Amino acid sequence: MITLKTPIQKLPRIGEKYLSKISHLNIHTIGDLFFHFPARYVDYSNLMPISQIKTDELITIQGKITKNKTTRTWRRKMYLTEILVSDATGSVKALWFNQPYLTEALEEGREIRLSGKLSKGKSGIYFSNPSWELASRIPTNTGRLVPIYPETAGVTSRWLRWQIQCLFKLNIEFFDPIPQEILQKLHLPDLKRALFWIHFPKKEDQYLLAQKRFAFQEMFFLQIKSLLVRHQWNQEKAVAIKFNEKQINPFLKSLPFQLTNSQKKAYLEILKDLIKEQPMNRLLNGDVGSGKTIVAAIALLATALAKYQSTLMAPTEVLALQHFKNITTLFALHKITIGLLTNSYQIIKKGNAAEKKITRSEILEKIKKGQVDIIIGTHSLIQKDIRFKNLALVIIDEQHRFGVSQRAFLQQEASKISDGIKNKIPHFLTMSATPIPRTLALAFFGNLDLSILDEMPKDRKKIITQIISPTDRQKTYNFIQKEVADSRQVFIILPLVEESKILTETKAAVQEHRRLSEEVFPDLKIGLVHGRLKSEEKERVMQNFQENKINILVATSVVEVGVDIPNASIMLIEDADRFGLSQLHQFRGRVGRSSYQSYCFLFSEKNSGLAQRRLKALEKSQNGFEIAEKDLKLRGPGEFFGTRQSGLPDIGMENLTNIKLIKISRNEAENLITDDPFLEKHSSLKKEVDTFYQKIHLE
Repeated sequence: MITLKTPIQKLPRIGEKYLSKISHLNIHTIGDLFFHFPARYVDYSNLMPISQIKTDELITIQGKITKNKTTRTWRRKMYLTEILVSDATGSVKALWFNQPYLTEALEEGREIRLSGKLSKGKSGIYFSNPSWELASRIPTNTGRLVPIYPETAGVTSRWLRWQIQCLFKLNIEFFDPIPQEILQKLHLPDLKRALFWIHFPKKEDQYLLAQKRFAFQEMFFLQIKSLLVRHQWNQEKAVAIKFNEKQINPFLKSLPFQLTNSQKKAYLEILKDLIKEQPMNRLLNGDVGSGKTIVAAIALLATALAKYQSTLMAPTEVLALQHFKNITTLFALHKITIGLLTNSYQIIKKGNAAEKKITRSEILEKIKKGQVDIIIGTHSLIQKDIRFKNLALVIIDEQHRFGVSQRAFLQQEASKISDGIKNKIPHFLTMSATPIPRTLALAFFGNLDLSILDEMPKDRKKIITQIISPTDRQKTYNFIQKEVADSRQVFIILPLVEESKILTETKAAVQEHRRLSEEVFPDLKIGLVHGRLKSEEKERVMQNFQENKINILVATSVVEVGVDIPNASIMLIEDADRFGLSQLHQFRGRVGRSSYQSYCFLFSEKNSGLAQRRLKALEKSQNGFEIAEKDLKLRGPGEFFGTRQSGLPDIGMENLTNIKLIKISRNEAENLITDDPFLEKHSSLKKEVDTFYQKIHLE
């Protein structure tokens, strides 16, 4: 029996020549070929008699070939195939360039269909390179809505149409992963019909309904997986961390600032989770500078006061060190032992005592014995050689990385960690500084509880943001010189370049660093970080910048710049139009972290409407959630995520802003999981969901 999982080489018409070519389109099975959906459709359904045809219209004619010749034009060295097609009302000429093999296919006397647009020449109107097929064939490439597919060298849409049409003639078993009752309820076509309609629709309504079905299917799978993960997580047990408000309140009163309402709401949500025996699985999502660290610190304090261990993980050593300094300062009046464990640092500090550098083996032994309450480090803390006495809380700070797949991996690894508590896993909190639009939160984070920080501290000054024209570049450099003279520091970010061009990016960064050092700011200390630097070198430069040994830091966009530099007051971004709004907002959030007035200068050579409209949105708004929504609307979900990171198929990506679809798919998934929590009655569906999830490697 042929199924969608049957390897493509089992088809008789596909030889070795085509196997290697279609592999570039990720087509390896019959299912892959069926799910290689059209990118668009061309409407060739307008069949007209030759006497009525006009230029600049997509039309189809049908008639007999009355003349056929192929000549070679020596001046341009190309073949020209020319035919004359006649029907009862008239005749028209058709031309093809460099396709001499058509001479045999288009023999005189054959009845054919031609589809395309007419061109006008000296000798009248004619078809130039039209689509064609014999009139005896069922319309596939002409005379109908014709699908146009993503192609690769040697694989045309015509070839794909022919292959897919032949597939429908085979006796293939179509297992529909969506239960029939759901399809009927939502008035959606079954799998076989939807596939036929998406490839060979007779009218627009059919392919639109097919697209709707597949958009629902992808979102439905996402929601089911999300609910299964949540359900599985809910079966686990954690220790209940009882907190004492009398101990927490003095700490809150000792802070030199007041918490915002959203910070208060967030820490209470977290503390309420911690007192349960069901492990917390929460995402703390906040705008840049909205104060996530202090919310996390309250959770760390509650855990330490309850005599359990906790860990805070950051993506880089510089950020881990920054967290260590901030947390030890916050807890200086508490007799809590805090450890920093990275490749370069092994430090412990208790209360307001001095920091103590120790060996890796010493700090590992102390962690194992429970003599370190809070352990701060990078993601390398999840390693086999690290043992805890009673780890009850894991916090992951992913800064502005939207690493959905990384988070899922870290969560999985953290649940396996040797926490020293039998049959229990730690509570889990993730912090993300990428404001997530509501639709994306609905689609991707259904297995997490969300706490949102959408307020900025009251004393925080707005960052003055300006689009700078090329004529004002020198004026901006003069302003930077003045700010540095007042002991301020500056970030200069260079534009995004694809990973395949990382050498070009590095070269550009080195050249710009040299230009700024020699021509623009010869009297200033200018540092450089880029993607080709070794981690240790990168960390050293960032450390020097943090310690004010560098006035200006030139950085490429691939470099993590999440380190807190309160003294930095200027963010200058070159070719700002090449970044997404959310990323620009993240960069802007690196300044304005103290009482100094801060500035963000957006350099752009582009005057196009869309580029200017996007940058003006950043000029007008300081709210990261508003900007993320705007970014999603202007660039679409694929660009917002970065397609490589999301991996969601095109139809799913296009519908990520469709709240109604997401809610319907969520509702249907919840109904199904309520009735069948482990999909025991729907084992085939579970298999399909798992396969889909592996392909897209999402949360």
